[in-house]
Amino acid sequence: MDEDQKKEVAAFRFGVIHDLVGSVRLLPGEKERLIREKCGRKWSIPHSPRTRIARSTILRWVKLYRESGGRLESLHPRERADRGRSRSLDEETALSLAELRQKMPRATVPMLIHEMEERGLVSPGIRLRPAAVYRFLHGRGLMERTVQPVDRRKFEAELPNDLWQSDCMHGPYVDVEGKKRKTYLLAFIDDHSRLIPYGEFYLSEGLTAYLSALKQALSGRGLPRKLYTDNGPAFRSKHLEQVCASLGIALIHSRPYKPQGRGKIERFFKTVRIQFLPGFQGNTLDELNEAFTLWLNDVYHARPHSATGQSPFERFTAHMECLRPAPEDLGDHFRKAVRRKVAKDRTISLDGRIYEAPVDLIGKQVTVLYHQDDPRRIEVRLNQTSYGILRPVDLHVNARVKRDKNRDLAIDDEKTDSGYRGGSLWGKGEQG
Repeated sequence: MDEDQKKEVAAFRFGVIHDLVGSVRLLPGEKERLIREKCGRKWSIPHSPRTRIARSTILRWVKLYRESGGRLESLHPRERADRGRSRSLDEETALSLAELRQKMPRATVPMLIHEMEERGLVSPGIRLRPAAVYRFLHGRGLMERTVQPVDRRKFEAELPNDLWQSDCMHGPYVDVEGKKRKTYLLAFIDDHSRLIPYGEFYLSEGLTAYLSALKQALSGRGLPRKLYTDNGPAFRSKHLEQVCASLGIALIHSRPYKPQGRGKIERFFKTVRIQFLPGFQGNTLDELNEAFTLWLNDVYHARPHSATGQSPFERFTAHMECLRPAPEDLGDHFRKAVRRKVAKDRTISLDGRIYEAPVDLIGKQVTVLYHQDDPRRIEVRLNQTSYGILRPVDLHVNARVKRDKNRDLAIDDEKTDSGYRGGSLWGKGEQG
């Protein structure tokens, strides 16, 4: 199992135990209830055919996480031999199959397989076998042909920053360099207080924009214990999952085509459409965001909310002692992590650039941590040990590098002066 797969498994394990290792102290009865609930449900476990988790396994994960001081690396799976078995269904095919089953609840397994193939929903290299499809649908409770009533009781987080909901709303068009561009409002709402930790209109709803908004929200309002999102591509990215896990935030996704659990953020978006957008008079993205921030702070956060009877700001700040501040190195948690092998000339290629690595790392697989918009600070790690910041390769300096008798690197001073003097036809003392 490679490093990325280990991080994926560790993030999943943290998602299972997050409410058992959080800062909120649980009563013995509540703890046992949570453990029984986790043991009784079925899970989609990364890189494993199993769907159940034993009580002893959950307690072992809790112990490892606590004994390590809250380090995500403690939840990495142990080293084991690669069995060379691939999963019969990849994630994209599985999601498409589940969505198709929702649309065709009475279809038989052969009919579903035929529709999946006809619509081109099967990933290349994947063959849908009836037994595998049946196990997948049965494991997720999708084999019932009668629609069961769903318990959708209203809920509210007990304290601020216990739970944030997040989603994207399609916004108005603005002028960008003489062209009309569509905007997207990325926003977060605190489930307890209805306060908006952060919201901003962007020209994209992709991962880069979402991570930017999330970083601003965490920096301004602290760390939530849970983040509840949609199933969009940006929300299901491994990068986002690793960012949340490293900060001790449980990332939770709503079921596809089941937006009811994100009702609070949807109602906020409705408020934005009805109360803010009709009065907006600007044309540019900056004007849109300036007006939105002013409305958010002076109107929405200041007036009593119909559901709580308090203003979002007043309700959020009533329990300041419960808030977890963002760490000073918050930006480092948002770095992208990739695997690279250090070449024999101790170089690493990254996004079209070449960097020099320490000699000790030659031939080894390392983890490179970096921000895509800042190529000057690229950290390299091996087995969780940092080897510092990489430097871009200077080909002119490398041409002068030699080794002494002890194989230590040194600059060849003789190569710094070739003896040539430009502009002189004859050597010194040879002019006629």
